[in-house]
Amino acid sequence: MNFGERLKQIRTDKGLTQPQFAAMAGIDQSYLSKLENDKSVPSSEMFGTIVAALEMDAAAFLAGIDREVLASILRHIPQVTQFSNGEVAAQVQHTKRWLFGSAAAWILGFAMMLAANDGIFFSNKLYRYVSQGVLYAGESQDILDSYVGWFTRQRDAKLITPQDMEQQVAAFRDKRIRLVTVETPHSRGTTYQAPEGQGYRQFDLQRTTHVQAPGNRILQYLGAIVLLSGFVGLFIEWRLRRLKHKLR
Repeated sequence: MNFGERLKQIRTDKGLTQPQFAAMAGIDQSYLSKLENDKSVPSSEMFGTIVAALEMDAAAFLAGIDREVLASILRHIPQVTQFSNGEVAAQVQHTKRWLFGSAAAWILGFAMMLAANDGIFFSNKLYRYVSQGVLYAGESQDILDSYVGWFTRQRDAKLITPQDMEQQVAAFRDKRIRLVTVETPHSRGTTYQAPEGQGYRQFDLQRTTHVQAPGNRILQYLGAIVLLSGFVGLFIEWRLRRLKHKLR
């Protein structure tokens, strides 16, 4: 829209005729007609007079004029230069906000994916511990492997009969020997003890397996979405700039 078109639009929107507005602005109607038909260009003083008569802010008036017109025909008016510079500064700030937002999304998304990969919040390791049976205080920790030999020595020393040995071995096996396996995402060292009944169990680390915890899988997906949103943000900013340019 040219200057004259904008002026005529606002005048008619206010319900003013050319003679009425010319009288309000203190200018000749013939000169007003030339301005509205773009046969004349207002000076800086005349522009201020027209805007004041319309009871408008200069920026509000200039917002409806094509940027090419502002940069060429009306560039001699200080208010136009101020308005254009303000628009450029606003556009720069707008672009910066989108860029900073996109950069923040990239950093956050990458950090989330890295945290999921390294298992910072949720362990990606599964520790398998095995206990052969129950131990009592004061017993040798290899009793679960050597109990048959221990009863055999008692039999050979005539402390128990062969029948007693068989019964005691069976009873020991039934009460004490029972394999228990524990799998946990948290390391408890190579061995750890846990109370059971009147005794305790000693758990030995059997193996460590690398797994992907469900929490890390979700965190990785979310990180990818956040990372992608950074690129989407740049695309949206580019599209908004193009659309704004076309509307002008």
